[in-house]
Amino acid sequence: MTIISKYLIREITLVSLSICGILLLILLSGRLVKYLSTALSGNIDPEVIFAVLGYRIPGFLELAFPLAFLLGILLTLGRLYSENEMSIFHASGISLWKLLRYILGLGLLFAVLIAILSLYLSPMGSSKAGLILKVQDQRSDLDKITEKKFYKLPGDKGIVYAQRVSEDGVLEHVFLSLSNSSTKSSNNKSVIILSDEGRQQVTENDNNKFLVLNDGYRFVGNPGEYDYEITYFRDYASKLDKVNSAITNQEVSSFSTAQLVSMSTSEARAELQWRLSLPVMILVVVFLGVSLSKTAPRQGRYVRVLPAILIYFTYYTALNYASRLIRFDKLPSEFNLFYIHLLFVILSLIFLLRRELKMLARLSLGAKS
Repeated sequence: MTIISKYLIREITLVSLSICGILLLILLSGRLVKYLSTALSGNIDPEVIFAVLGYRIPGFLELAFPLAFLLGILLTLGRLYSENEMSIFHASGISLWKLLRYILGLGLLFAVLIAILSLYLSPMGSSKAGLILKVQDQRSDLDKITEKKFYKLPGDKGIVYAQRVSEDGVLEHVFLSLSNSSTKSSNNKSVIILSDEGRQQVTENDNNKFLVLNDGYRFVGNPGEYDYEITYFRDYASKLDKVNSAITNQEVSSFSTAQLVSMSTSEARAELQWRLSLPVMILVVVFLGVSLSKTAPRQGRYVRVLPAILIYFTYYTALNYASRLIRFDKLPSEFNLFYIHLLFVILSLIFLLRRELKMLARLSLGAKS
Protein backbone atom coordinates (compact mmCIF):
# COMPACT_ATOMS: atom_id res chain seq x y z
CA MET A 1 0.00 0.00 0.00
CA THR A 2 1.48 3.33 -1.09
CA ILE A 3 1.63 6.54 0.92
CA ILE A 4 -1.01 8.11 -1.33
CA SER A 5 -3.43 5.21 -0.89
CA LYS A 6 -2.97 5.30 2.90
CA TYR A 7 -3.60 9.03 2.86
CA LEU A 8 -6.78 8.66 0.80
CA ILE A 9 -8.13 5.81 2.92
CA ARG A 10 -7.44 7.67 6.17
CA GLU A 11 -9.08 10.89 5.00
CA ILE A 12 -12.16 9.21 3.52
CA THR A 13 -12.59 7.01 6.61
CA LEU A 14 -12.37 9.92 9.06
CA VAL A 15 -14.80 12.09 7.12
CA SER A 16 -17.24 9.21 6.56
CA LEU A 17 -17.26 8.19 10.22
CA SER A 18 -17.78 11.80 11.32
CA ILE A 19 -20.76 12.24 8.98
CA CYS A 20 -22.14 8.84 9.99
CA GLY A 21 -21.97 9.88 13.64
CA ILE A 22 -23.96 13.03 12.89
CA LEU A 23 -26.58 11.13 10.88
CA LEU A 24 -26.85 8.52 13.63
CA LEU A 25 -27.47 11.21 16.24
CA ILE A 26 -30.20 12.73 14.05
CA LEU A 27 -31.92 9.35 13.61
CA LEU A 28 -31.63 8.50 17.31
CA SER A 29 -32.95 11.93 18.33
CA GLY A 30 -35.99 11.60 16.09
CA ARG A 31 -36.79 8.12 17.39
CA LEU A 32 -36.15 9.23 21.00
CA VAL A 33 -38.70 12.04 20.65
CA LYS A 34 -41.24 9.53 19.30
CA TYR A 35 -40.66 7.11 22.18
CA LEU A 36 -40.78 9.88 24.78
CA SER A 37 -44.11 11.04 23.39
CA THR A 38 -45.40 7.48 23.60
CA ALA A 39 -44.09 7.15 27.16
CA LEU A 40 -45.80 10.39 28.22
CA SER A 41 -49.11 9.00 27.01
CA GLY A 42 -48.52 5.96 29.21
CA ASN A 43 -48.27 3.41 26.39
CA ILE A 44 -44.70 2.31 27.18
CA ASP A 45 -42.55 2.30 30.28
CA PRO A 46 -39.89 5.08 30.13
CA GLU A 47 -37.33 2.62 31.51
CA VAL A 48 -37.33 0.56 28.28
CA ILE A 49 -36.74 3.49 25.90
CA PHE A 50 -32.94 3.38 25.89
CA ALA A 51 -32.91 -0.42 25.63
CA VAL A 52 -35.09 -0.21 22.52
CA LEU A 53 -32.90 2.56 21.06
CA GLY A 54 -29.80 0.47 21.68
CA TYR A 55 -31.27 -2.47 19.78
CA ARG A 56 -32.21 -0.12 16.91
CA ILE A 57 -28.67 1.24 16.44
CA PRO A 58 -27.48 -1.48 13.99
CA GLY A 59 -30.50 -0.75 11.78
CA PHE A 60 -29.78 2.98 11.87
CA LEU A 61 -26.10 2.41 11.05
CA GLU A 62 -26.81 0.27 8.00
CA LEU A 63 -29.03 3.02 6.61
CA ALA A 64 -26.84 6.00 7.53
CA PHE A 65 -23.42 4.71 6.50
CA PRO A 66 -23.88 4.43 2.69
CA LEU A 67 -24.82 8.13 2.49
CA ALA A 68 -22.01 9.04 4.91
CA PHE A 69 -19.51 7.07 2.82
CA LEU A 70 -20.66 8.80 -0.38
CA LEU A 71 -20.26 12.23 1.25
CA GLY A 72 -16.89 11.19 2.67
CA ILE A 73 -15.62 10.31 -0.82
CA LEU A 74 -17.06 13.49 -2.35
CA LEU A 75 -15.68 15.86 0.28
CA THR A 76 -12.24 14.24 0.36
CA LEU A 77 -11.78 14.09 -3.41
CA GLY A 78 -13.46 17.48 -3.84
CA ARG A 79 -10.88 19.04 -1.53
CA LEU A 80 -8.07 17.38 -3.49
CA TYR A 81 -9.46 18.79 -6.75
CA SER A 82 -10.10 22.28 -5.35
CA GLU A 83 -6.58 22.50 -3.88
CA ASN A 84 -4.95 21.08 -7.05
CA GLU A 85 -3.59 18.07 -5.14
CA MET A 86 -5.27 15.75 -7.62
CA SER A 87 -3.04 17.15 -10.37
CA ILE A 88 -0.04 16.07 -8.32
CA PHE A 89 -1.54 12.59 -7.98
CA HIS A 90 -2.01 12.33 -11.76
CA ALA A 91 1.52 13.57 -12.35
CA SER A 92 2.75 10.85 -9.97
CA GLY A 93 1.11 8.17 -12.08
CA ILE A 94 -2.12 7.84 -10.06
CA SER A 95 -4.79 7.56 -12.74
CA LEU A 96 -8.52 7.86 -12.16
CA TRP A 97 -8.91 4.08 -12.38
CA LYS A 98 -6.14 3.45 -9.87
CA LEU A 99 -7.82 5.95 -7.56
CA LEU A 100 -11.06 4.03 -7.99
CA ARG A 101 -9.27 0.79 -7.14
CA TYR A 102 -7.86 2.25 -3.90
CA ILE A 103 -11.28 3.45 -2.73
CA LEU A 104 -12.97 0.24 -3.88
CA GLY A 105 -10.68 -1.71 -1.56
CA LEU A 106 -11.86 0.45 1.35
CA GLY A 107 -15.43 -0.02 0.15
CA LEU A 108 -15.04 -3.82 0.27
CA LEU A 109 -14.01 -3.60 3.92
CA PHE A 110 -17.00 -1.42 4.78
CA ALA A 111 -19.30 -3.66 2.73
CA VAL A 112 -18.30 -6.64 4.88
CA LEU A 113 -19.07 -4.65 8.04
CA ILE A 114 -22.45 -3.53 6.69
CA ALA A 115 -23.20 -7.13 5.68
CA ILE A 116 -22.64 -8.21 9.29
CA LEU A 117 -25.03 -5.49 10.40
CA SER A 118 -27.75 -6.14 7.82
CA LEU A 119 -27.63 -9.94 7.83
CA TYR A 120 -27.11 -10.60 11.53
CA LEU A 121 -27.00 -7.74 14.03
CA SER A 122 -29.85 -5.60 12.69
CA PRO A 123 -32.44 -8.44 12.49
CA MET A 124 -31.45 -9.59 15.97
CA GLY A 125 -31.78 -6.04 17.35
CA SER A 126 -35.07 -5.52 15.53
CA SER A 127 -36.41 -8.75 17.01
CA LYS A 128 -35.43 -7.81 20.56
CA ALA A 129 -36.74 -4.25 20.22
CA GLY A 130 -39.99 -5.52 18.72
CA LEU A 131 -40.37 -8.00 21.56
CA ILE A 132 -39.99 -5.23 24.15
CA LEU A 133 -42.48 -2.97 22.38
CA LYS A 134 -45.02 -5.77 21.95
CA VAL A 135 -44.77 -6.65 25.63
CA GLN A 136 -45.32 -2.97 26.42
CA ASP A 137 -48.27 -2.84 24.05
CA GLN A 138 -49.82 -5.88 25.68
CA ARG A 139 -49.64 -4.51 29.20
CA SER A 140 -52.95 -4.15 31.00
CA ASP A 141 -54.67 -0.79 31.33
CA LEU A 142 -53.54 -0.50 34.95
CA ASP A 143 -49.87 -0.93 34.05
CA LYS A 144 -50.09 2.14 31.81
CA ILE A 145 -51.42 4.50 34.48
CA THR A 146 -48.98 7.16 35.65
CA GLU A 147 -49.52 9.32 38.70
CA LYS A 148 -51.17 12.74 38.45
CA LYS A 149 -52.26 12.12 34.86
CA PHE A 150 -55.68 11.31 33.45
CA TYR A 151 -55.60 8.07 31.50
CA LYS A 152 -58.31 7.13 29.01
CA LEU A 153 -59.18 3.45 29.17
CA PRO A 154 -59.29 1.65 25.79
CA GLY A 155 -62.66 1.18 24.15
CA ASP A 156 -64.03 4.39 25.71
CA LYS A 157 -64.58 2.55 28.98
CA GLY A 158 -63.81 5.62 31.01
CA ILE A 159 -61.09 7.74 32.57
CA VAL A 160 -58.90 6.96 35.58
CA TYR A 161 -56.67 9.22 37.65
CA ALA A 162 -54.34 8.40 40.56
CA GLN A 163 -52.72 10.92 42.87
CA ARG A 164 -49.82 8.57 43.43
CA VAL A 165 -48.56 5.23 42.09
CA SER A 166 -46.30 3.27 44.44
CA GLU A 167 -43.36 1.16 43.32
CA ASP A 168 -45.35 -2.06 43.73
CA GLY A 169 -48.16 -0.72 41.49
CA VAL A 170 -50.67 0.35 44.14
CA LEU A 171 -52.77 3.36 43.14
CA GLU A 172 -53.53 5.91 45.84
CA HIS A 173 -56.44 8.40 45.90
CA VAL A 174 -58.07 7.05 42.76
CA PHE A 175 -60.66 8.82 40.59
CA LEU A 176 -62.51 6.59 38.12
CA SER A 177 -65.15 7.83 35.68
CA LEU A 178 -66.93 5.03 33.82
CA SER A 179 -68.71 5.56 30.52
CA ASN A 180 -72.36 4.64 30.02
CA SER A 181 -71.47 1.80 27.65
CA SER A 182 -69.31 0.08 30.26
CA THR A 183 -71.92 0.25 33.06
CA LYS A 184 -75.08 -1.52 31.92
CA SER A 185 -76.74 -1.27 35.34
CA SER A 186 -76.45 2.53 35.63
CA ASN A 187 -79.41 3.31 33.30
CA ASN A 188 -77.31 5.65 31.12
CA LYS A 189 -76.23 7.69 34.13
CA SER A 190 -72.70 8.84 34.82
CA VAL A 191 -70.72 6.69 37.25
CA ILE A 192 -67.88 8.24 39.24
CA ILE A 193 -65.85 6.31 41.79
CA LEU A 194 -63.53 7.76 44.42
CA SER A 195 -61.29 5.38 46.31
CA ASP A 196 -58.41 5.53 48.76
CA GLU A 197 -56.40 2.93 46.88
CA GLY A 198 -56.55 0.38 44.11
CA ARG A 199 -54.53 -2.49 42.72
CA GLN A 200 -54.57 -5.06 39.97
CA GLN A 201 -55.71 -8.62 40.57
CA VAL A 202 -55.56 -11.55 38.15
CA THR A 203 -57.91 -14.52 38.21
CA GLU A 204 -56.14 -17.86 38.18
CA ASN A 205 -58.64 -19.70 35.99
CA ASP A 206 -58.98 -17.49 32.89
CA ASN A 207 -56.22 -14.89 33.42
CA ASN A 208 -58.73 -12.03 33.55
CA LYS A 209 -57.46 -8.80 35.10
CA PHE A 210 -59.43 -6.50 37.38
CA LEU A 211 -58.86 -3.09 38.91
CA VAL A 212 -59.84 -3.64 42.55
CA LEU A 213 -60.58 -0.46 44.52
CA ASN A 214 -60.72 -0.34 48.32
CA ASP A 215 -62.59 1.97 50.71
CA GLY A 216 -64.41 4.38 48.46
CA TYR A 217 -67.67 5.79 47.18
CA ARG A 218 -69.61 5.15 43.99
CA PHE A 219 -71.66 8.05 42.63
CA VAL A 220 -74.38 7.36 40.02
CA GLY A 221 -76.27 10.24 38.42
CA ASN A 222 -76.21 13.00 35.83
CA PRO A 223 -74.77 16.50 36.31
CA GLY A 224 -77.48 19.05 37.19
CA GLU A 225 -79.86 16.44 38.60
CA TYR A 226 -80.59 15.66 42.26
CA ASP A 227 -81.31 11.94 42.12
CA TYR A 228 -77.75 10.83 42.81
CA GLU A 229 -77.09 7.38 44.19
CA ILE A 230 -74.14 7.28 46.59
CA THR A 231 -72.80 3.91 47.68
CA TYR A 232 -69.96 3.19 50.05
CA PHE A 233 -67.90 0.09 49.33
CA ARG A 234 -65.07 -1.82 50.90
CA ASP A 235 -64.06 -3.50 47.63
CA TYR A 236 -65.04 -2.68 44.05
CA ALA A 237 -63.76 -4.47 40.92
CA SER A 238 -63.71 -3.21 37.33
CA LYS A 239 -62.63 -5.61 34.60
CA LEU A 240 -59.64 -4.63 32.46
CA ASP A 241 -58.75 -5.81 28.97
CA LYS A 242 -57.47 -9.34 28.93
CA VAL A 243 -53.81 -9.63 27.98
CA ASN A 244 -52.72 -12.38 25.65
CA SER A 245 -49.64 -14.16 26.93
CA ALA A 246 -48.46 -15.25 23.50
CA ILE A 247 -46.83 -12.75 21.18
CA THR A 248 -47.82 -13.24 17.55
CA ASN A 249 -47.56 -11.55 14.15
CA GLN A 250 -43.80 -11.14 14.21
CA GLU A 251 -42.64 -8.71 11.54
CA VAL A 252 -40.57 -10.15 8.71
CA SER A 253 -37.81 -7.59 9.37
CA SER A 254 -37.13 -9.28 12.71
CA PHE A 255 -36.69 -12.77 11.20
CA SER A 256 -33.14 -14.10 11.03
CA THR A 257 -31.52 -14.35 7.62
CA ALA A 258 -31.51 -18.15 7.89
CA GLN A 259 -35.28 -18.08 8.42
CA LEU A 260 -35.77 -15.86 5.37
CA VAL A 261 -33.74 -18.22 3.17
CA SER A 262 -36.00 -21.13 4.16
CA MET A 263 -39.20 -19.16 3.45
CA SER A 264 -40.80 -18.89 0.01
CA THR A 265 -43.14 -15.92 0.51
CA SER A 266 -42.79 -12.67 -1.43
CA GLU A 267 -42.27 -10.76 1.84
CA ALA A 268 -39.32 -12.97 2.78
CA ARG A 269 -37.81 -12.64 -0.71
CA ALA A 270 -38.11 -8.84 -0.60
CA GLU A 271 -36.59 -8.63 2.88
CA LEU A 272 -33.70 -10.94 1.97
CA GLN A 273 -32.90 -8.97 -1.19
CA TRP A 274 -33.03 -5.72 0.78
CA ARG A 275 -30.55 -7.02 3.36
CA LEU A 276 -28.19 -8.18 0.62
CA SER A 277 -28.57 -4.82 -1.14
CA LEU A 278 -27.22 -2.78 1.77
CA PRO A 279 -23.58 -4.01 1.52
CA VAL A 280 -23.79 -3.83 -2.27
CA MET A 281 -24.82 -0.16 -1.92
CA ILE A 282 -21.41 0.55 -0.37
CA LEU A 283 -19.65 -0.65 -3.52
CA VAL A 284 -22.03 1.23 -5.82
CA VAL A 285 -21.48 4.38 -3.74
CA VAL A 286 -17.74 4.14 -4.50
CA PHE A 287 -18.43 4.37 -8.24
CA LEU A 288 -20.92 7.20 -7.71
CA GLY A 289 -18.58 9.14 -5.44
CA VAL A 290 -15.54 8.93 -7.70
CA SER A 291 -17.54 9.75 -10.85
CA LEU A 292 -19.21 12.82 -9.28
CA SER A 293 -16.24 14.22 -7.35
CA LYS A 294 -14.55 16.22 -10.15
CA THR A 295 -14.61 19.95 -9.40
CA ALA A 296 -12.82 22.98 -10.80
CA PRO A 297 -10.27 24.63 -8.46
CA ARG A 298 -12.45 27.70 -7.90
CA GLN A 299 -15.71 25.83 -7.38
CA GLY A 300 -14.98 24.53 -3.90
CA ARG A 301 -15.35 21.08 -2.39
CA TYR A 302 -19.11 21.28 -1.72
CA VAL A 303 -20.34 22.05 -5.24
CA ARG A 304 -21.04 18.39 -6.04
CA VAL A 305 -22.68 17.51 -2.74
CA LEU A 306 -26.27 18.44 -3.62
CA PRO A 307 -26.32 16.67 -7.03
CA ALA A 308 -24.75 13.61 -5.42
CA ILE A 309 -27.35 13.55 -2.63
CA LEU A 310 -30.16 13.82 -5.20
CA ILE A 311 -28.71 10.95 -7.23
CA TYR A 312 -28.23 8.88 -4.07
CA PHE A 313 -31.81 9.39 -2.93
CA THR A 314 -33.02 8.48 -6.43
CA TYR A 315 -30.98 5.29 -6.13
CA TYR A 316 -32.24 4.57 -2.59
CA THR A 317 -35.86 5.34 -3.50
CA ALA A 318 -35.68 3.05 -6.54
CA LEU A 319 -34.42 0.21 -4.33
CA ASN A 320 -37.02 0.86 -1.66
CA TYR A 321 -39.89 1.10 -4.14
CA ALA A 322 -38.82 -2.04 -5.99
CA SER A 323 -38.53 -3.86 -2.66
CA ARG A 324 -42.10 -2.88 -1.80
CA LEU A 325 -43.33 -4.11 -5.19
CA ILE A 326 -41.59 -7.44 -4.61
CA ARG A 327 -43.07 -7.61 -1.10
CA PHE A 328 -46.60 -7.23 -2.48
CA ASP A 329 -45.86 -9.63 -5.36
CA LYS A 330 -46.32 -6.96 -8.03
CA LEU A 331 -43.09 -7.76 -9.88
CA PRO A 332 -42.08 -10.99 -11.65
CA SER A 333 -40.26 -13.49 -9.45
CA GLU A 334 -37.24 -13.22 -11.77
CA PHE A 335 -36.76 -9.54 -10.92
CA ASN A 336 -33.93 -8.79 -8.54
CA LEU A 337 -32.79 -5.61 -6.80
CA PHE A 338 -29.30 -6.19 -8.19
CA TYR A 339 -30.53 -4.94 -11.57
CA ILE A 340 -30.93 -1.50 -9.98
CA HIS A 341 -27.41 -1.69 -8.51
CA LEU A 342 -26.06 -2.64 -11.93
CA LEU A 343 -27.88 0.27 -13.57
CA PHE A 344 -26.25 2.84 -11.29
CA VAL A 345 -22.83 1.22 -11.65
CA ILE A 346 -23.18 1.53 -15.44
CA LEU A 347 -24.22 5.19 -15.12
CA SER A 348 -21.20 5.85 -12.91
CA LEU A 349 -18.86 4.17 -15.39
CA ILE A 350 -20.34 6.30 -18.17
CA PHE A 351 -19.56 9.44 -16.13
CA LEU A 352 -16.02 8.18 -15.51
CA LEU A 353 -15.44 7.37 -19.17
CA ARG A 354 -16.68 10.82 -20.20
CA ARG A 355 -14.20 12.41 -17.78
CA GLU A 356 -11.40 10.21 -19.08
CA LEU A 357 -12.21 11.03 -22.72
CA LYS A 358 -12.32 14.76 -21.97
CA MET A 359 -8.95 14.53 -20.22
CA LEU A 360 -7.42 12.65 -23.16
CA ALA A 361 -8.86 15.20 -25.57
CA ARG A 362 -7.27 18.07 -23.64
CA LEU A 363 -3.94 16.28 -23.53
CA SER A 364 -4.01 15.63 -27.28
CA LEU A 365 -4.87 19.27 -28.00
CA GLY A 366 -2.03 20.39 -25.75
CA ALA A 367 0.40 18.10 -27.53
CA LYS A 368 -0.63 19.43 -30.96
CA SER A 369 -0.25 23.04 -29.90
